[in-house]
Amino acid sequence: MNQIKSGTFITDNFLLNSKEAETLYHQYAKELPIIDYHNHLSPKQIAENKPVNNITEAWLGGDHYKWRGMRANGIDEKFITGQSNLEEKFEKWAETVPYTLRNPLFHWTQLELKRYFDIDAILQPSTANDIYKKANTVLEQKTPAQLLEAMKVEVVCTTDDPTDSLEYHKQIAKQNFYTKVLPTFRSDELFFISEPKYLKYLEKLSSSVEFQIKDFSDLLKAIDIRIAYFNEQGCKLSDFGVGGAHSIETYTQEEVNSIFSKCLKGETLSILEINKYKSAVFIHLGKKFHEYNWVQQYHLGPIRNNNTRLVEQIGLDAGCDSIGDYPMADFMSKLFNTLNSTNQLAKTITYNLNPSQNEVFATMMGNFNADIPGKMQWGSGWWFLDQKDGMEKQLNALSNMGLLSRFVGMLTDSRSFLSFPRHEYFRRILCDLLAEDVKKGLVPNDIEFLGKMVQNICYYNAKNYFKF
Repeated sequence: MNQIKSGTFITDNFLLNSKEAETLYHQYAKELPIIDYHNHLSPKQIAENKPVNNITEAWLGGDHYKWRGMRANGIDEKFITGQSNLEEKFEKWAETVPYTLRNPLFHWTQLELKRYFDIDAILQPSTANDIYKKANTVLEQKTPAQLLEAMKVEVVCTTDDPTDSLEYHKQIAKQNFYTKVLPTFRSDELFFISEPKYLKYLEKLSSSVEFQIKDFSDLLKAIDIRIAYFNEQGCKLSDFGVGGAHSIETYTQEEVNSIFSKCLKGETLSILEINKYKSAVFIHLGKKFHEYNWVQQYHLGPIRNNNTRLVEQIGLDAGCDSIGDYPMADFMSKLFNTLNSTNQLAKTITYNLNPSQNEVFATMMGNFNADIPGKMQWGSGWWFLDQKDGMEKQLNALSNMGLLSRFVGMLTDSRSFLSFPRHEYFRRILCDLLAEDVKKGLVPNDIEFLGKMVQNICYYNAKNYFKF
């Protein structure tokens, strides 16, 4: 591919297509702090707070978005997750970037170069060497805490297994960082009862609570202990992200006790038994989250690990997950209604991966709102949908089916300390969307009112909703 001409691409009015959009962004959204309530940053890296040092590690170390782009461009795996040196990997990413035009990776890459390194040049083979050196010179002096502060990130919520000691969160809490770093209770491993790894996980959970889990009541006791521990460390959110179809079945305590006992004996469980066990865990967790006034999150819809050869070579999170086509409405309806029927439904955020289900999720969350403004949230475009088109569709569907004004806004869902311009990306898209409505006469031309709405969506709604 020919070289892209040099020049400033990320201008002050990038994505802003009218004076109204420029005013909304620059006067109301641009300077707001960031609350990033769901990401996969490493608490260990933040606690140790050593300079990131290398742009390749910061960008490609765990970013399956970039991995997928490089594979689609025919880059050998040794330059993606393999043993090639860091500079070679960066060169292969630079080789790929021009081919990412119209993919969000192109916008994200250039935004991050501009915001963290003040680099206007388009990343491509002809500029790779200079960009690599300049970025590394900056990163050699920047710690994770400094990178977060530079983007005015007030809060980040990491993703943590129930058995995690949270030792790094404790270390962070003792340091005088601008950014508050809190754990999130990610319960996925509790649901893999049909997989061989489940019994090993029970051993790990038993060790964390210092007693042997011998029956289902022991399991619930262990879960309760860990939730209480997370709460003591400042946790205010839970998360669930297991791919596939889920169902809520009726069950009795005796049935679940028997199912769990069969599992401990290594006996094969039926689909119905697996779903009854999962239902009991879903309901128990939901009630505990309500008790602690946590926000529960459900990431629903991926089909994971499609490329088994790649997973065997690299491991999980290899970048071979995609959009699934699973029914979700019945599961959400039964789960939320069961919890709501006893007034034990916590504040909830759902995220869908299949865009054909936008309206399904938007309307489902409107069924259970009461007392708390925006209690039930349909979350921002997630994973394959957190790009311009996906975010616009999410914002439009939410506007049509719910209250956009009560939306808690954007998150990064990222493993990279350089990903926070995604909030800027969202804010620009939101401002341009509202400004287009002004131009078309669909909303009043009241910039002050719309500006306050923008500020709420970008920051204040999340601040009031989570109460960090």
